[in-house]
Amino acid sequence: MNLAELQRHFTKALYTPLNSQEGIADHTQGGESMQQVAETIIKPNDRLSSTERLEIYSRSYWFRIISSLNEDFVGLRAVVGDDKFDALVQAYLTANPSRSFTLRNLGSRLESWLRANPQYIHPHEQLALDMVRLEWADTECFDAAEDSALTLGDIAQLGEEPQLHLQPHIQLVDLQYPVDKLLLEIREEADQESDEASNTFSERRNRARVRRVRKSKPKSIFVVVHRVDYLVYFKRVTPEAFLILTSFRNAKSLSEAIDAAFNPSTLPQATITERVQGWFRDWAEWKWFAK
Repeated sequence: MNLAELQRHFTKALYTPLNSQEGIADHTQGGESMQQVAETIIKPNDRLSSTERLEIYSRSYWFRIISSLNEDFVGLRAVVGDDKFDALVQAYLTANPSRSFTLRNLGSRLESWLRANPQYIHPHEQLALDMVRLEWADTECFDAAEDSALTLGDIAQLGEEPQLHLQPHIQLVDLQYPVDKLLLEIREEADQESDEASNTFSERRNRARVRRVRKSKPKSIFVVVHRVDYLVYFKRVTPEAFLILTSFRNAKSLSEAIDAAFNPSTLPQATITERVQGWFRDWAEWKWFAK
């Protein structure tokens, strides 16, 4: 057996989910005997069989990646509940095993997978998808690059028709439910947990928060996820401001962006100009524009 064959056998065993007792499964996903696979790639020693040695790696892999998704998607867990989340995570990781050197990328396919497998988030599909999109935007924002920022003075020197660029870390998320506030509340609650009793109380409060959001009527909410000094923030903006920022992300010019946001509009031109100038002052101060 060469190295490539050894790696394929090991990966096949490793990617097979644990059994209900959190031990190594009897068979791989392809139906092969796990014992035979283990004996093919790992020698026993005086204390452990080949299967028992392989189980150490299998349990370590699954415990680590499940723990990682638990940390990255605490909001989704609160929305769907613990039992459904555990089932969701195992099914997702079975279909989308880790293929990156970093655990950061584990959740990159979760939104698209949930859209193709909505039974795992039924009957609150839109709320769950909103939460997943926001949590992944948070991850993307935290890790993305940051270029030199444009000041308001820099923008004034770009001419009458500048084409502005947003910082790479800026994430634009349109939502139907106020999951931005819900996620912040859940995280704040988690930071305050100190023992088992307080953890139980926190879970009850989070369930109450989720029920409140579930009962609310869907409405459009526009959020900019941005970073300041390595901290990620959620900033709500108006629909018009969101359209302008989206236009910049799509490489539109200033006039095209304003036209997309305010055409048609019943607002006087002076009011539009005042609002846009105010937004630009804030965005430049927050360093949202990149050189």
